[in-house]
Amino acid sequence: MMPEDPALPRSVSHPRYGRLQFAAMGASDLDAVVRIEEAVYSHPWTRGNFQDSLYSGYQAQTLRDVHGELLGYFLVMLAVDEAHLLNISVAALHQHQGLGRLLLDQASATARQRHMRTMLLEVRESNQHAAKVYRQYGFTEIGRRKNYYPAANQTREGAIVMSLPL
Repeated sequence: MMPEDPALPRSVSHPRYGRLQFAAMGASDLDAVVRIEEAVYSHPWTRGNFQDSLYSGYQAQTLRDVHGELLGYFLVMLAVDEAHLLNISVAALHQHQGLGRLLLDQASATARQRHMRTMLLEVRESNQHAAKVYRQYGFTEIGRRKNYYPAANQTREGAIVMSLPL
């Protein structure tokens, strides 16, 4: 994992939650991260996926309230001049409060600090709410991936590929 950049925001103010803290995700966060992941996704990442991402040095941060409760997290893979947003999640009880936007702000700031020019992501074709949030943020659709995600009953679902200039 790359060292934390002191120029990135470490805390932000939120009208409902007060002060929120960003921190580098570490192994000690994984139990709470996996609980959120399993609660919000039909096909969640495994603990091993998160461990591999941390071991690979991907940018991974958590967002916690003043009591230390994990509210959300993101993981970004940096390659040459492109950031790939691999995972971004908000705990189910805290969704629709603007926390996803704070996580996107921090993920894009992280990528900008490392001189990335573009951020890419994939979103399930069925997840129109998330696709709408990404469009409102400034992402545009640049393609589709057929059969990208696992789906119910041993089927696969396509992905919308989106890009954000940084």
